[in-house]
Amino acid sequence: MSRISSLPPIVDNSSKILILGSVPGVKSLQMQQYYAHPQNNFWKLMFHLLDTEFSSDYHTRLQLLKKHRIALWDVIESCERKGSKDTDIKSEIDNDIQELINSHPNIKIIFCNGQKSYKNLLKVVGKNFIIPIVVLPSTSPLHTIKFEEKLEQWKIIKDYL
Repeated sequence: MSRISSLPPIVDNSSKILILGSVPGVKSLQMQQYYAHPQNNFWKLMFHLLDTEFSSDYHTRLQLLKKHRIALWDVIESCERKGSKDTDIKSEIDNDIQELINSHPNIKIIFCNGQKSYKNLLKVVGKNFIIPIVVLPSTSPLHTIKFEEKLEQWKIIKDYL
């Protein structure tokens, strides 16, 4: 099993919200884009939440996040994993989330995209972290609740825009 590494963070000094995934899936690593698998609901959710017409252009997607001061990263820096399932992750090394927060003090809340990112984040920063952490249902196609249910729970992000 080969070792995979996460993508660099999408963040700037105006970022207020940080969304953390676990580690990119196979398609995202191939394309070097966050949430590249066409069945992952992340981008569909973001465009719905931000009342913007959907685009499959990655640059447009990143501009949408930047406009709304949303940063993206993954909790896991590198790991061993066959395929894209979080349950298959082994030998993980976590990203330095604390350093990212320290160097981007405008970030006021962290949303975890799924349970794996949440559990790993708590291991890294502890339960009494300096900013709030909210766990949301995974946007992965492997997390099989309906899109409408995911959207309803993800709407909390709008409270922090």
